Amino acid sequence: MEKKINPYFEELKDSVETFSTVPSFNEMKRRTLSDKGINGPTAAHVIEEVHTPLNYAYITFTTGTTAWQNIVGITPNEKEYRKNVGKNALKMAGVKDGHKALFCYPPLLNAITRNALEELGVSWTFLTKSSRDSFLMDLYFKEPTVIFGESSFLKCALKDAIKLNIADDLPHVDIVNCIGTPLDLEAVDVIKDILGARVNDIYGTQEFGWITMNGKPVREDIAFVRSDVGNEFKEAVVGGLPTGDSFPVVESGHVLDKDGKIITYMRQRTQPDYEVYVRETTLSAYQTIERACRSILRIKSKVAKVEKNVILNSDKTVLEIKPAIIPKGYEDNNEPILIEGPTKTKMFDLLVQAQLDYQTLSVTDPCWVKGR
Repeated sequence: MEKKINPYFEELKDSVETFSTVPSFNEMKRRTLSDKGINGPTAAHVIEEVHTPLNYAYITFTTGTTAWQNIVGITPNEKEYRKNVGKNALKMAGVKDGHKALFCYPPLLNAITRNALEELGVSWTFLTKSSRDSFLMDLYFKEPTVIFGESSFLKCALKDAIKLNIADDLPHVDIVNCIGTPLDLEAVDVIKDILGARVNDIYGTQEFGWITMNGKPVREDIAFVRSDVGNEFKEAVVGGLPTGDSFPVVESGHVLDKDGKIITYMRQRTQPDYEVYVRETTLSAYQTIERACRSILRIKSKVAKVEKNVILNSDKTVLEIKPAIIPKGYEDNNEPILIEGPTKTKMFDLLVQAQLDYQTLSVTDPCWVKGR
């Protein structure tokens, strides 16, 4: 029996299709790997569509060097600063207009940002396949002037070229930026001998972008604080947030630049992790700074807490860094580790502003009403 259509629903259907401002599935905004500039292959990932909230600029993952990969959220508030840091680092690395870059691992580009490359006039491509054979093939046919890759991978691939008696046929490369894992010191001479390239050691994270190059900071919001790893070791704190990595900071200098004192290729994980305590904030509401701290945990996997006696309406942010597990007598024997803004707390402050924007500008779904 044919269903008798209620005229009201006919009008409702027409109204929804014609006047509704809520998108259908086909009308939803889309952000692809190509949009982020990372549309290259890896052997360790699957390309998956996901409903990403509109208040994120984009999401990425840590590389999972020591444990499971973390999801990392990038807020719109960070993008400009992240891009500018990337541009500064590229310039320090000698990368310039007209260079052609080859990325061996597409997610590395997230730490630099496609906008930084575009504004410097740098084009880029990826390996045809994620393998050493493909690297040698792409190096030969694509003739990049700049390479971004993990140093041990590059060393092994170039040693393959020697064994295959094809090393002399590989093109000259201007710059090789070793990034992603601690620098393999043996790789430096192999790269220089075969490709004739300048070699740079770049340290960065998906959470913060680029941090140092050849033992020198590439950004102004870095602080180095004491670490329990060893006497010469310091933990890097970026914009008020601990990286979880400690390095020797020594006068003898980095192997690639004696003026660089941060020995990133000897880095170790800091145990126990540092946590952040907000002592002073420019915000006027305790609830807002508390929410911002929860957001930082969610999108950067960094623990931030608000002191009960936090000073509101301050002229700057003041953060204290403490071990997650505070040993007996710690506070009696150590001066507080304080990070004061505005310069040294820039990342933290950007994320606080992102929280403010989220509270006032966030887009909600009419089908998701969180009633209490």
